[in-house]
Amino acid sequence: MGKWWKGFSLAVLVWSQGALAGTVLVVGDSISAAFGLETSQGWVALLQEHLRGQPGEHRVVNASISGDTSAGGLARLPRLLDEHSPEVVILELGGNDGLRGQPPEQLKRNLAAMVDKSQQAGAQVLLLGMRLPPNLGVRYTGAFAEAFDSLARERKLAYVPFLLEGVGGVSGMMQRDGIHPTADAQPLLLDNVLPALAPLL
Repeated sequence: MGKWWKGFSLAVLVWSQGALAGTVLVVGDSISAAFGLETSQGWVALLQEHLRGQPGEHRVVNASISGDTSAGGLARLPRLLDEHSPEVVILELGGNDGLRGQPPEQLKRNLAAMVDKSQQAGAQVLLLGMRLPPNLGVRYTGAFAEAFDSLARERKLAYVPFLLEGVGGVSGMMQRDGIHPTADAQPLLLDNVLPALAPLL
C-alpha cells in the first residue's frame, strides 16, 4: 500500500507539473523574427528567458518569418497548430500587408481566420496590432488600424494596439531602415506584450 501510494503520488505530481506547462506560439513577421539582429536579442527570445523564471515552464516557439503577410501566416498556421499544440498563440502580422497597400478588409479576414483556427485548436489568442507611418495617407492608415481594433473588440481578444509603442520613430530605437527596432528596443517591445500576455498564462 505504501509503495503503491508513493508511486501514485509521484505520478500525480509529474502530471500536475506537466499540466502547468504550455507552449506559446508566436506567428509573426520580421518584427518578431529579430530582423537585422541576433535571434537571441529579439523580444521573443527575451520572452522565453522571462518565462523560464515563472511557474509552469512555458516554452516559446518562434514561427515568425521576415516578410510574411497575414495570408502567409494563415497558410502556415494549421501545420504549426498540429505540430506544437500551443496554449497561447501570439499573432504579430499585418505590417507587410500595410506596406504593400493590401486592403485592410482582407487583413482583418485573414487575422480573424487565424483567431478561429487557434481557438478551435484550444489555444488562447493575443493579437499584436501595428500602425503605419502617416505618409501612406490618413484614410488608409486609419482603416488599417481599425482592422486590428475592431477585430480585437468583436472577438474580445487580449490585445496590444501598437507593438512598437514607445519605439517607432524614437531616436536610437529603430534601425537605419526606419522599420525594424534595434536591440535596445527589444526589452521595450517585451514590456508592451507582457501585460496582455500574463493573464493568458
